[in-house]
Amino acid sequence: MLDTLRGALTRLGWRVTSRVQRLGQASRFLVAILLGSGTAWRRFSLITRELYYTGVLSLIIILVSGLFVGMVLGLQGYDTLQRYGSSSALGVLVALSLVRELGPVVSALLFASRAGSAITAEVGLMRATEQLSAMEMMAVDPVARVVAPRFWAGVISMPLLAALFSAIGVFGGYLVGVVLIGVDEGSFWSQMQSAVDFRLDIVNGVIKSFVFGVLVSWIAVFEGFHAAPSAEGVSAATTRTVVTSALAILASDFVLTAFMFTGA
Repeated sequence: MLDTLRGALTRLGWRVTSRVQRLGQASRFLVAILLGSGTAWRRFSLITRELYYTGVLSLIIILVSGLFVGMVLGLQGYDTLQRYGSSSALGVLVALSLVRELGPVVSALLFASRAGSAITAEVGLMRATEQLSAMEMMAVDPVARVVAPRFWAGVISMPLLAALFSAIGVFGGYLVGVVLIGVDEGSFWSQMQSAVDFRLDIVNGVIKSFVFGVLVSWIAVFEGFHAAPSAEGVSAATTRTVVTSALAILASDFVLTAFMFTGA
C-alpha cells in the first residue's frame, strides 16, 4: 500500500515537473520569437505571405460559421424574449452575445482548428525533413525566418477574423429576426446602437481576440518547432495544438471576462 502511494506521488510529481518545465521552455521560445521579430518586420513580405495562408484561407469557415451562429442566436433569442414581451430587444441580444463572447471565442476556436493546426503541421514537417537544421547550418536563424512571420500573421489575423465573425453574425440575426420572423427593423437596429458600448463591448472584444491570437499562434509555432521529427511526432504536435489552444482560449476568456465586465 505504501509503495503504491509512493509510486502514485512520484508519477504525479514527474507530470507536474514536466509541465512546468515545458511552460518555461515555451516562455523562453516566446522571448526568442520577440527578439527575432525584427527580421520578419524588415522583410514584411514574409508576414504578408503568411497572412494569406492563416487569415485569408480561414475566411470561408469564419464567415459561414458566423452567419449560422447569428441565425441560431436570432431564433433562440426571439423565442426567449417573446415570452417576456421584449422581442424588440433581439438586436441587443445578438450583438452583445457576439461582440462580447461568441465572436472572439468561437472564431478563436475555429482559427486554432484550421490555421493553428496547419502552422504546427508545416513547421513540424520542416523539422522532420531537417529543413530547420539546414537553415541553422547556413547561419540562418529559423526562429526569425520561419517562426516569427507565422506568429505575427496569426496575431494580426485573429482580431480581424473575430470582427468579421461578429459582423456576419449580426447580419445572420437580422435575416432571421427581421426578414424571416418579422421583428421591427427600426427597433432591431436602434436598440442595438444604443445598447452596445464602444469601449466596454467592442474594444474589450478586440482585446480578447488579440490575446487569443497571441495564445493560439504561440502554441502552434512552439508545438511545431519542438515536434518529434517523425510522422507520429508531427501528428501528436498537431493534436496538442488544437487541444491546448482550446483550453487556453476558454481559460483566458474567463480571466479576461472577470477583469473586464465584473462591476462594469
